[in-house]
Amino acid sequence: MTNVLLEKKGHVAVATINRPRALNALNSEVLEDLNELVDLVNADSEIYALVLTGSGEKAFVAGADIGEMSTLTQEEGEAFGKKGNDVFRKLETMPIPTIAAVNGFALGGGCELSMACDIRLCSEAAVFGQPETGLGITPGFGGTQRLARLIGPGMAKQLIYSARNIKAPEALRVGLVNAVYPAEELMPAAEKLAATIAANAPIAVRACKKAINEGLEVGMDEAVVIEEKLFGSCFGTADQKEGMGAFLEKRKHEPYQNK
Repeated sequence: MTNVLLEKKGHVAVATINRPRALNALNSEVLEDLNELVDLVNADSEIYALVLTGSGEKAFVAGADIGEMSTLTQEEGEAFGKKGNDVFRKLETMPIPTIAAVNGFALGGGCELSMACDIRLCSEAAVFGQPETGLGITPGFGGTQRLARLIGPGMAKQLIYSARNIKAPEALRVGLVNAVYPAEELMPAAEKLAATIAANAPIAVRACKKAINEGLEVGMDEAVVIEEKLFGSCFGTADQKEGMGAFLEKRKHEPYQNK
């Protein structure tokens, strides 16, 4: 991966999109690197949570690479959208929890990338938006779908139709992000949250993610069945035995082993 840096800190992986001169804009190469990142993290059974951020002080990801997009035909544009959607969907459906640490501009594809993560934390300098209608296109990497699901269709339509950017306080107010931090506190906060999540039983955490994501796609009667099956699947695991045993014995649980 030439455009994405990966570092492991215990059971937490920190991935940094590293194209600062282009404000970490998403071109085909970056999308391919993100695809490889997901494969690498999924293949490492010792990674229990992933933090994704951007290099430099200005941008998380400023958007898709307009220089690359400007020459695309209709068929090529659809193919580029599919490429981004496939990668983002692959990220979104990773078994482990993912946290976007948004350290600056998250516009267009950058906003869409952050929304493919489970949790979004941002710095006070963060700016979010879907500016595509001002460029003569629609959001192409899931923006019309995830934004409406996260903040409601009315507010999503307003932001997408108007192509208006919003700063961190408004992003927090409308529910696009979970918390806002001073710039120097963002990564420590993101890594601390990831470590807190990673300290819990990984099988249970993954089952919770699966239950939430799959349950949101169906009616409540089907959703509770999904939960029942995942709830049951945790019993008999080493982590369930250790967790409940530690509680009953009034002691701190031993590190969980993802089994």
